[in-house]
Amino acid sequence: MVRNKFDQFLQNRQNLIDQYKKGDLTKEEFIEANYRCINALDIKPFQKIDNVKKAIYNYQYYNVLAKYYQKRAHELSKRHGAREDFLELANHYYSKKDNVTVKLLKLLDYTGIEAYFVKVQSPNLKKKLIEIVLIDYENVILHTKSEVILNLLMSEKVFSADERKSLVDSYINQKY
Repeated sequence: MVRNKFDQFLQNRQNLIDQYKKGDLTKEEFIEANYRCINALDIKPFQKIDNVKKAIYNYQYYNVLAKYYQKRAHELSKRHGAREDFLELANHYYSKKDNVTVKLLKLLDYTGIEAYFVKVQSPNLKKKLIEIVLIDYENVILHTKSEVILNLLMSEKVFSADERKSLVDSYINQKY
């Protein structure tokens, strides 16, 4: 059966998640493998997001790029000239990811969502990192630090103020 690039990417991502959970991949290897997949498939984000599957895909696409460039920045010394460029790229893709998250929440009409602050080891992320779980979609867990998204979740009464252990705790609390 021939699958489209979209389905190939999502299947590959699930395989990489499974490998990471088993301990076969480090966080760095997981990020690199996702990035290589995007390049190998020569895929792009959807221009028009008119359904949940497209929104989830775009979220994952931008998340992969943001994490990759953030990782690249952290591999360089603070004085290295390219470090700021990589951080700027990472922030650009995180911003695009947050825009898609807003569209996704609206497509779902804020139903079937659990959202809360995540218990983190990083002092910089404490009471900032939000986990959004799409209850009706298997393995769809979103993260953001966006205050705009936090305010939307609160106004729609789907945000719980209590801190919880992330469903992907070992991943988000592992440094790279």
